[in-house]
This record gives sequence, structure tokens and C-alpha cells, in this order.
Amino acid sequence: MIPSDQRQQAKAAKFVALHCATGAFVIPNAWDAGSARILTATGFEALATTSAGLAFARGRRDAEGLLTRDEALANAAEIVAATDLPVSADLEDGFGPRPEDVADTIREAAAVGLVGCTIEDTTADPARPIHDFALSVERIAAAVEAARALRFPFMLTARAENFLFGRPDLDDTIRRLCAFEQVGADVLYAPGLPNLDAIRTVCAAVSRPVNVIVGLAGTRHSVAELADAGVKRISLGSTLARAAFGGLARAAREIRDHGTFGFTDEAMSFAEANTLMQGRTAR
Repeated sequence: MIPSDQRQQAKAAKFVALHCATGAFVIPNAWDAGSARILTATGFEALATTSAGLAFARGRRDAEGLLTRDEALANAAEIVAATDLPVSADLEDGFGPRPEDVADTIREAAAVGLVGCTIEDTTADPARPIHDFALSVERIAAAVEAARALRFPFMLTARAENFLFGRPDLDDTIRRLCAFEQVGADVLYAPGLPNLDAIRTVCAAVSRPVNVIVGLAGTRHSVAELADAGVKRISLGSTLARAAFGGLARAAREIRDHGTFGFTDEAMSFAEANTLMQGRTAR
């Protein structure tokens, strides 16, 4: 059996290679071990986690500060154990305001088998939702230092959250992303960019790979369109979790309102689900 540290190093190398290859790739977000099994069997090359998907699965609303670091990393560890793919985690704001808090989170993320993560510049304070510029950069610098001290390449994604928190300032967003790049972030990410023109502008302003999320309101660009704009990595956040919950809600409403069970035609068969949860691909 290959030792776990060698497996993690191999996954890390594969994850780096995906960011260096031609074109864009999709990294779907699993919210538990079962969804990770299904996404792995579908043929994706890497997975991410989703803090919102995890919150919804736990019966909570999604808000900064409601998930703890221990909860997020325990969920990530279950997803890592369920797949042989590289996994990058959504680790929100790094679970603490100080640069050293973020550095601790990176080290703990690596310890559960992750080969990458995203760190936001958010504060969990509704009155002042985005960290000041200088502190935001210091936090990413601390994360980079912790990542570089690991024995494998840990892909750090730095997120500028302006557009998700009522600050649609593209200039400031680019300023932050450029600063994150300068201190060593491997991937840059500004969720909520309003259109392809803004995405192109961000991609042209930096030299590191750019991640774009699809599934937010009004964002239905294709893989080809995003690749043409310069995007390297495409994630989905909580979109797949919400699609699954949407299917459950529609089935429940059909039963309640019509007393029928037509939704069963769309349900995955028991045999396929059982096979997938054993870690084997059902074709």
C-alpha cells in the first residue's frame, strides 16, 4: 500500500498540473462523502468542498462564522477519504482574523489530506464585511508562508469578496488580487463578477490562474466561453448541493400536492447508488 503522504504528494502534483494544462477545467464542489463518490465516478479530475453546501446539509443557513474550523476540516477529511482525486477546501476566512489564524488553518488543512484551499478577505462582521487592504494581504502572505513550508505543493487560492458583499468595485478587487499574487497566492478568485467583460479584465490583470464560480444569479457562461475569457478553473460553490435539494423539494411537493410519484422516474436506481457508494463507477 502506498503511504498516505506519498498519495497526498501525488494528488498535489496532479492538482498543480491541472492548473498548468491548456484550457479550463471544472472543479465541482462536493458537500459530503456521497456526493464526492458520485462526482468522482462522473469523471472529474479534482474536487472542491463547499461551506454553504455543508451548512445546508447540517440544517443551517450559510453565513460567515457559523461553521467552525473543526467542522469544515472534518467534512473535508470525509471527502478526501471518499475519493482518489485531489481535493481543495472552501475554508472561508481562514477561521480567524489574524494572519497566524489563517496560517494555522493551512497547516491543519494539509494534515487532513487536502492539497489546496481558498481563503477569503471577509471579516464575518456585517457592518464591515471586508478586511482592510493591508490586513487582507498580510493574511494571504501568512497563508502562503505556511503552505510553502509543507512537504508538497499546496495550492492556495486567494479570494477577493467585494462583489458578494455589496462593494462592486472592480478596481479595488483587481488591486487586491494583484497584491495576493505578489505575496505568492497560486490561484486568484473574485466571486460574483457581473459579466464576461469583467472576467476578462480580471484575467488580463494577473498572471496566475483565475477561478470563476458558476451558478450564482445570472452566471451561465459555458466552459468554452470562460476559457476564451482567460479562466483556468471553474467551480460551482453550493450549486450542485442546491440542485440536489431542489430535486428533493420538487419530489416532496409532488407527493403533497398531487399524491403522485412521477419523480421516481428521475431518481438514481438503488443498484447504481449502491455501486457508487462502494467507490466503483456505474456506467
